[in-house]
Amino acid sequence: MSKRVQKVWNAVTTVLVILVVILALLLVGVRLVGLRPMCVLSGSMEPTYHTGSLIYVKPCAPEDVQVGDPITFVLNEDLDVVTHRVVSIDAENQHFYTKGDANDAPDGAPVYFKNLIGRPVFTIPYLGYVSHWVSNPPGMYLAIALALVLIILTFLPDVLRKASEADARDAARRAADKPGDAPDAKNSGENMGK
Repeated sequence: MSKRVQKVWNAVTTVLVILVVILALLLVGVRLVGLRPMCVLSGSMEPTYHTGSLIYVKPCAPEDVQVGDPITFVLNEDLDVVTHRVVSIDAENQHFYTKGDANDAPDGAPVYFKNLIGRPVFTIPYLGYVSHWVSNPPGMYLAIALALVLIILTFLPDVLRKASEADARDAARRAADKPGDAPDAKNSGENMGK
């Protein structure tokens, strides 16, 4: 591989690796600092949270929630997760009453304090589409395959270079071991006797 092609190859693979690392940090690594990424799959909170955005939810206690805060909570027995804004709080019965910003009416059922996941702290537009895609087949399988291909492509030039160097060493060794290349014993003996 020529030096110029290798430089371009290294630059491209470095950029791809950096993008994959950043994506991994945004989708998974944020959990290390206590944030939980969630995909926005509907427009009920437009324009605050656009469909396809990825919101980062920080756990909080129910007593830390105030009217006007958006909260993320488990909606039902199917474990559907929703983010809506708190319109009132019934502390005595431990309920939040919520409404989507784009909805005309408040949600029909109250949210139990125990169903609270947390409050969204920030959002990244369109990253929810990527997160949802890589979290479910076939996107998950394709993402794993792409990661493996990227790893192979990253190390391929080194493997090829080492294989080429090994072939060159073997060829040099074979050339040195050819009987025709060794000095003729008869001629060397004549030279020694003179």
